[in-house]
Amino acid sequence: MQNQSSPSETSTSEVRETEALRPRSRRNRPLWRSGPILAAGAVVAIGAMVGTGFAVQSAVAATNDSIAETDALRDAANLDVEQLGSHAGILEARAVKTANDTLAAANDTLVSAQGKADATELSSSVAALGNYRLLTPERVFELADRTEAHAQPVRAAIAEADRVAAEQAAAAAAAAAAAAAAEAAKPTAPSTGSRPTGPSNPSGAQAIARDLMASMYGWGDDQFGCLVSLWQRESGWNVYASNSSSGAYGIPQALPGSKMGTAGSDWQTNPATQITWGLGYIAGRYGTPCGAWDHSESAGWY
Repeated sequence: MQNQSSPSETSTSEVRETEALRPRSRRNRPLWRSGPILAAGAVVAIGAMVGTGFAVQSAVAATNDSIAETDALRDAANLDVEQLGSHAGILEARAVKTANDTLAAANDTLVSAQGKADATELSSSVAALGNYRLLTPERVFELADRTEAHAQPVRAAIAEADRVAAEQAAAAAAAAAAAAAAEAAKPTAPSTGSRPTGPSNPSGAQAIARDLMASMYGWGDDQFGCLVSLWQRESGWNVYASNSSSGAYGIPQALPGSKMGTAGSDWQTNPATQITWGLGYIAGRYGTPCGAWDHSESAGWY
């Protein structure tokens, strides 16, 4: 005859069984941990039911990785679940600042690129980034990086275009200066007399003579007046003046002109060289320009 349990014993047993099957309370479990663990439990249960043990193990491993990443994010930022909203706000603020800074620099580049560089890709990136308020922070950062990458070759092309333009402007200025100098150095057509008339630049030559008189010999304006009269008679202050009958040449009418080579190899074209030689000749032979002028007045030559 089998023993039968008493009603009290049966009730106690049922209560214990019910307590064993009842899930533990999760009130004190952190929110960031309860969700993944429940998900893992569900996956394990389903895996056990369908017999896919390997898939269950993979899902559990992935869930554990997600939990670990959540723990690391929380610990690194010192944030609880309740503070994650603030963290997202900081990320959004960073995204807004990054977008604004990148757009400002890119728009400046687009303005500078007009007529100098192809900025098609940069324009497209700027247009995409312009909608940053509709995008996630991660997408904003990605578009900002792309915009900056497209801006760099455009800036390089602008710099190269500016360099070429500067070189061309310098070359044009140098060519214009050379042309002006060549025009100023052209001799005027000689008259039918023995000396050419219309010196190339008598005022410039006289200014050179005045400076050299003062610096080399200490002569003043009284001597300068005599020199102007003397060489006006001799050559009209023309650096190319040549006397076909005597062979005298230049502003001081050196005879022969090659004598002025002692003052410089450019004696045929440089008024400063000719004047330097001529002042030395006057100082050595007549003492002063007025002494040379007096002799020219009496003899017709000096």
